[in-house]
Amino acid sequence: MGSKTQLVLSRERPPPLRSAPLACAGAVVAGLFGGTPALAQDLAVVGATVPDLAGGPTVEDAVVLIRDGRIAALGPSSTTSVPDGVPVVDASGTWLLPGLMNMHVHFGLVLPGAAGAALVNETEAELALRMAAAARASLDAGITTVRTTGERGHVDLALQRAIDRGEATGPRIFSAGESVQVTGGHGSEAETVANDGPYEFREAVRKEFRAGARWIKILISGGIATPGGDIGASYMTVDELEAVTDIAHRLGAKVTAHSGSPSATLDAVAAGVDCIEHGYFLTPDVFRVMRDAGTWYVPTILVSQPGTLPFFERIGSPPWYLERVEAVGRRHWSALEAAIDEGVAIALGTDQLPHEPNDGTIATVREAEYYVEAGMTPLQALRSATIAPARMLGVDGDLGTLEVGKLADLIAVPANPLEDVSALRDILLVVKGGDVVRDDLGME
Repeated sequence: MGSKTQLVLSRERPPPLRSAPLACAGAVVAGLFGGTPALAQDLAVVGATVPDLAGGPTVEDAVVLIRDGRIAALGPSSTTSVPDGVPVVDASGTWLLPGLMNMHVHFGLVLPGAAGAALVNETEAELALRMAAAARASLDAGITTVRTTGERGHVDLALQRAIDRGEATGPRIFSAGESVQVTGGHGSEAETVANDGPYEFREAVRKEFRAGARWIKILISGGIATPGGDIGASYMTVDELEAVTDIAHRLGAKVTAHSGSPSATLDAVAAGVDCIEHGYFLTPDVFRVMRDAGTWYVPTILVSQPGTLPFFERIGSPPWYLERVEAVGRRHWSALEAAIDEGVAIALGTDQLPHEPNDGTIATVREAEYYVEAGMTPLQALRSATIAPARMLGVDGDLGTLEVGKLADLIAVPANPLEDVSALRDILLVVKGGDVVRDDLGME
């Protein structure tokens, strides 16, 4: 490519993970970044515009060189050349972004209704196959990292290991294992005894960590999908909450809490919970407390909005479920607006399969669009799906932005997403760790 200086790419393996959680969790997390048997081939993506979502200058007519799964060079074509023999993807006319990240995913999602009833006798083997198919479809749609927030039988952990070994195809998975339930709370069966008191919760946290979870998911209020009961009810005591966060943090895990309740959320934040899911009925006062404490918020706004009703109709949701969705919707939207206004740290999550069709696009993209409609700028919405989740997971040294040394997870879109986040509706290229997962552009 002209007389430009040829870049010499090192053949050494990529550097170790730089931003893992605590050391005792490091081995599991490191597997997400280097566990596959074979390193990705060298690759160059050329001709695109690369905006810096962290606020730096935009690179036009960019060359992105990838070696061993990481970005080896990123710069304008005038100063950055492609070594001989490296495969090239011509991305001229597109914008490159980091791979999307979704922080509230259930690959084995089962909801009330006809579709859920058809799965009542599903074996764990069948569940594993269903989850593997969902993971592959999610990656193909541009979601390169997910956090699973409660899966039956720790199947997500098995899937995580299979993906890390290169035996299955899917996003990087950060797992919360099985949800840690309180007796009589959201998600619990009517006649089932779950956990009661701080000692039982400590034991449950240790079991999830031993299984491989590095997030702990607790259910501290009512929920839409549990018939009866107040969605805003507070189910866990302060000493139970403190027991969960104490053990989780001792082990190097983080804690996230399903909550629609202002009082339950305030108790959870005081106990040191790291993240709140949904927040259906949360108020500006609660969000100010969360902001000041550094507590993350994953809104999952699309689960309560009218655009998702066709999905509920497809799966045969019963009338009581639809009534609860409708009852939550407006207050949930007000909560999202308040969270944005108060400057709470927000990471995108859907509580729907990341690739699920929703309102003319996929769930992950529609969630980001809702954030803009609720008051974010397109840049803030993009950060909620890239930079923010990487920081929340503690892996922003490896993921979340396109920078030299970071893992080569990227997507290409045909229009400027900083002007209109709906550019994400048409993803043309998906690369994970330097491997081309989907290529609608054509590799030379």
